[in-house]
This record gives sequence, C-alpha cells and structure tokens, in this order.
Amino acid sequence: MGRVYLFLADGFEEIEGLTVVDILRRAGIGIQTVSVTGSRNICGAHEIHVEADVLFEECDFGDADMLVLPGGMPGTRNLGEHRGLCGLLREAAGAGRKIAAICAAPSVLGDLGLLEGRDAVCYPGFEDRLKGARVLEEDVVVDGNITTSRGMGTALPFALKLAEQLVGSHEAVKIGQSVMFLKS
Repeated sequence: MGRVYLFLADGFEEIEGLTVVDILRRAGIGIQTVSVTGSRNICGAHEIHVEADVLFEECDFGDADMLVLPGGMPGTRNLGEHRGLCGLLREAAGAGRKIAAICAAPSVLGDLGLLEGRDAVCYPGFEDRLKGARVLEEDVVVDGNITTSRGMGTALPFALKLAEQLVGSHEAVKIGQSVMFLKS
C-alpha cells in the first residue's frame, strides 16, 4: 500500500479532515496532510489551527493510493483554485486512482468533470456543481474510484468507508466498533 494524501486549505471543515486522518491512522494507513497554501499552518473554518505534515510543493504523489478533499468554506473554494491540485486530481482520475471528497468538496470534482456519469453526493446546495452526476441523498457513495459524502455529520462513515477500501471491511468494522460507532 502506498499513501493517502488529504489536502488542506484555509477554511477547511476541521471535523471532515481530521476524522479521516484519525480513522486512517488507526487502520495503520499512511496518510499525510498536505497544505496547498504555501504554509504548513492552516486555519480551519471554525478558527481551529492545524499544522499540515507537508506542503504541496514538497510531494510528488507518485505513491498515492487515494487523494482526499475535506469540505468547508472557504476551504473548498481554496482547494478548487489551486491549479496544481486540480491537475493532480485530473491525472489521478485518469489513472483510476481513488479520490474522495466530502461536503462541498465534491463540487471541485464536478467542476473538473470527474463526476460525469457517476453517482455522487454533496452538502445540500452544491448539487448543481456536480456536473453530469446522478445526485443521491445517501451518506456516502462509492462509484468506481470516486467516493463522496454529504458533510460533517457523515465524516465518520465516510472515513470508515475509505478505510474499508484500503484495508478491507473486517478492519474497518473493527475500527468502527473500537470508536463506539458500530455495535459489536
């Protein structure tokens, strides 16, 4: 297994980003937080400050098994405006690599045309940005190599679904039980 990269920009939704990091690290998955701002210090949508593991410019992403976008505003807009990240997402989609986005962030994928002909979900009000997608109302939707989810309240099932894709359902269930999300 390679690595998961979760992209951070000022204004990201803290629970959506950090829940993914927490659950994937519990699963033993190598995940790095990547700042697209030029600084490792990122301020979330609710004024929670975090330090990213690396800067976008420091990575080549050749070992990426999955790329993850948390939502939040203006974090989603900031991610969508980063030309390097948008190019990386297009390249990853073309190569069939796993891509995941939650809340408003699926709009970045829609704007790039990566959801054309796919099932997807997003935070209410962003549906028109999921260009070409069949928009559902599930908590988490996996369609091929792309996973989308609706928002902060779905962050834990989203993270567990990502873990399931990377280490299998048995391990994901064990983690879900250990954090008291799933009953044993």
